[in-house]
Amino acid sequence: MAKTNRDIEVSYTRKQFSEKLRRLADSIESGKAFRIQVGKERIYVSANATFNVEHERAADSEELEFQLKWKPE
Repeated sequence: MAKTNRDIEVSYTRKQFSEKLRRLADSIESGKAFRIQVGKERIYVSANATFNVEHERAADSEELEFQLKWKPE
């Protein structure tokens, strides 16, 4: 079954965000897949994901994104 396109952004408290980052870092270090729920959908990130950091700057704001990319298994 094909998945529908999706573009969602969810805000978290400082504590929630740091907990998610810690779990992600542990998964990356151990070479294991990562599981996270975003906007009522559970996402499974492959252990073979690639990682990059993106920085965007505009006149009135800046944005830093930590990205994980993978192909569905």
